[in-house]
Amino acid sequence: MTPAPRPDVPISVVLVVHNRIELTRACLESLRQTVRPFELCVVDNGSSDGTSAFFRRWSGQPPLRYQRNPDNLGLIRALNQGAALARGDGLCFLHNDTEMLDPDWLGRLATAVGAGRTVGLAGLYGARYVRRDGTLLGRSIVHCLAEGRTMGAADVDVAFVDGVCLFVPRAVLAEVGGFDESYGFLHGYDRDLSFAVRATGRRCVVVGSRFIHRGGGTRVGPGAPFDAETDLGQRREAMARFVRKWGHALPADVRGVGERLTDRLRPLLARAAHVGSWARGRS
Repeated sequence: MTPAPRPDVPISVVLVVHNRIELTRACLESLRQTVRPFELCVVDNGSSDGTSAFFRRWSGQPPLRYQRNPDNLGLIRALNQGAALARGDGLCFLHNDTEMLDPDWLGRLATAVGAGRTVGLAGLYGARYVRRDGTLLGRSIVHCLAEGRTMGAADVDVAFVDGVCLFVPRAVLAEVGGFDESYGFLHGYDRDLSFAVRATGRRCVVVGSRFIHRGGGTRVGPGAPFDAETDLGQRREAMARFVRKWGHALPADVRGVGERLTDRLRPLLARAAHVGSWARGRS
């Protein structure tokens, strides 16, 4: 049984930031409507754009815990710093290029891993099928992005929860040893955490809560820690490490038989419909 966050202890929402203060401001503005109480924990990876001054002036709600690193130590290491900084029993690691459209987004995540549930990790974006090489089957991706959700249920089982939002009870994160920093700077930690949680016998789910993902460009581009070629190389290395570590659990598929068959037939049916439309247009 997954331990539920106690109602008398605020949930901790953890943001790791590196510059792009405009994205952080928009994210925080969207969180003002959140119904579930939480504390905000920010790990600043050596920002140089006024981010530090913004948080130093913070007052009011939600209560803030802030830690600044003198240099950019990487996302994965900073996530573990955020977990240590936080006081809540429920830890929500959120990318700062997201905006929440549902006031109960945090409550839905907390409920998903609540008392009596077998869920150990919840999020807003994930995939139901991970191939043997660690890549995802696109048709199995589920989310509630504002431009078009791909799920109809309150929550859906997945094999992998994307790092854009990860809600995990502190006890579960401690049980699996936190985020695996051996993956390096940025990539692979979310796949690894998902499989580590599933290896304990717990489930991973995506909840139906609408959100916006800006895709902030903090990974590559001006001010990014690496150029695009270096970043791609690090991504490949992280994927290779994931496959070496979790190859015994791959492929991972949480779809039912009927869903697997439907996913397999869908492109064939779409192709047949396209050919039929073309043929009718030629007649």
